[in-house]
Amino acid sequence: MDDETALFDLEVQLLLEAIYRRYQHDFRDYAVTSVRRRMRHAMVHLGCAHLGELQHVLLSDAARFRQALQFFTVQVSEMFRDPPYFCALREQVVPVLRTYPSLKVWVAGCSTGEEAWSLAVLLAEEDLLERSLIYATDINPASLEVAEAGIYPRERMAGFSRSYHDAGGRRSLSDWYTAAYDGARFDPALRRQMVFADHSLATDSVFSEVHLVSCRNVLIYFNRGLQDRALGLFRESLVPRGYLGLGSRETLQFGRHAEAFEPEVAAERIYRRRT
Repeated sequence: MDDETALFDLEVQLLLEAIYRRYQHDFRDYAVTSVRRRMRHAMVHLGCAHLGELQHVLLSDAARFRQALQFFTVQVSEMFRDPPYFCALREQVVPVLRTYPSLKVWVAGCSTGEEAWSLAVLLAEEDLLERSLIYATDINPASLEVAEAGIYPRERMAGFSRSYHDAGGRRSLSDWYTAAYDGARFDPALRRQMVFADHSLATDSVFSEVHLVSCRNVLIYFNRGLQDRALGLFRESLVPRGYLGLGSRETLQFGRHAEAFEPEVAAERIYRRRT
């Protein structure tokens, strides 16, 4: 690492500390390379020539900080992303979930909600949604607004539909949405079983006992300490023998909570909490 990069990283850490003290949003344990890239994007978007200027803008203007949150949080999501994961849920997890009289599912780091709506569709097709409650959480208010509305651009529907079909969809995805607001609006009946809320894996605690946690492609943006904290929250929130789904590039190996889980569908990063 050259001196310029080292100085930039030091300034980033000082800014993240200031953001935590000012707004109680904690990005101090996000992966360094990810934060470095996100800060540079924020500087360009907000027209800041250097980090000192960015710090002044973010700390002095709460509205600009909320605007900049899009650069600090994960904004990339798709419906039925990684179809084999959803196939594994249908075939190997759903049969066990059927044995519970009621279900709670936590989609942690839900971003703009595509994963949460995908799970709602899956549970509805498996006749489980009416006795389920899906908690979809994120720290970005703008993302949560999009997620709660359940309205996505129509041009994305073709890709969503292909993934839905590959994930073992029982019908046509178009059965679950209608054209509205120059986009596709998902069925409000699905929304009745969903709760969207602000929750930080960096600072907040467990809020409910759940049977399935789906947190995919979020931990890759955390350092090892924050990964362990998040996995600890999932461990605490899951019922004994509850399920945890991670992203294709994420693993429990070598972490503090590795022994608390066992692989259920190892290829799709689905784990089960030990008793």
